[in-house]
Amino acid sequence: MKFRNTRFLSFSLVLIICLLTGCKRTEHLFVSQDFTAENLFSVNIEGPAFDKNGQLYVVNFERDGTIGKVSSDGTCSLFIELPEGSIANCILFNREDNMYLPDFTGHNILHVDMKTQQVSVFCHEARMYSPNDLCMNKQGQIFASDPDWEKEIGQLWRVDPNGKAVLVEENMGTTNGIELSPDEKTLYVNESIQRKVWKYDVDENGNISGKKLFYSFDDFGLDGMKCDKNGNLYITRWGKGTIVVLSPAGNFIREINLKGKKCSNLVFGGKKGKTIFVTLQDRKGMERFENDIAGKNINL
Repeated sequence: MKFRNTRFLSFSLVLIICLLTGCKRTEHLFVSQDFTAENLFSVNIEGPAFDKNGQLYVVNFERDGTIGKVSSDGTCSLFIELPEGSIANCILFNREDNMYLPDFTGHNILHVDMKTQQVSVFCHEARMYSPNDLCMNKQGQIFASDPDWEKEIGQLWRVDPNGKAVLVEENMGTTNGIELSPDEKTLYVNESIQRKVWKYDVDENGNISGKKLFYSFDDFGLDGMKCDKNGNLYITRWGKGTIVVLSPAGNFIREINLKGKKCSNLVFGGKKGKTIFVTLQDRKGMERFENDIAGKNINL
């Protein structure tokens, strides 16, 4: 009886401390749940992004060549259709809430006027293989991954605010996920087939240098990546159905299991910016889970 009373007192003390300090249970963190229904998008579902009003957009709703809107309850609707032959892989918003899309079939970066829904070519570069993923710095410079899947090679581009494309790296593997650190001094790029993540130093003019291997995986593929506000990098493991979290020093933090296997990209959102929304190509829909740290997204 004395032992049982001691345990009761210890539990009561912990409960009182939690009530006083505001500590919360964390069992709900990192548990993936369905967000949308399955089979609402094409097999090329990708590139989720929020505008400044908190509206979520995702590419290839119902069929390739479209952009869909996803409501907070997971219901989806058509936003726009792209010009015939164009297919987007990613969605990017700048500070003015302009939408940019890598058109991998047309070798373009497209611009969408959010008021008129008019689509125009912001940048055309014939030397691009198939622009895949985008990120942007505060100066409005866009960094684009550019893989050639058949030859298993890739390159990197920087597209300046005037629409001019600058080739900043070539002779790489299949470049795919791309992301800037919160301070914008580091650019991360992964190679899907080679399963490597590289890091570059970025100067104030958007020039990259000092290429270093950040992390290497032994199996499965790599796709979209995002950073949280602390600089941790979240990587979709395509084919494995997990999100791997790495620290800025390249140390493994955790791996989060998803329901689907072919996770293609992710985005931070929710009222506190701590909900992670993931696109799944095998499920043709989305999942979400609660995270412990908010994203670094400029539009949140």
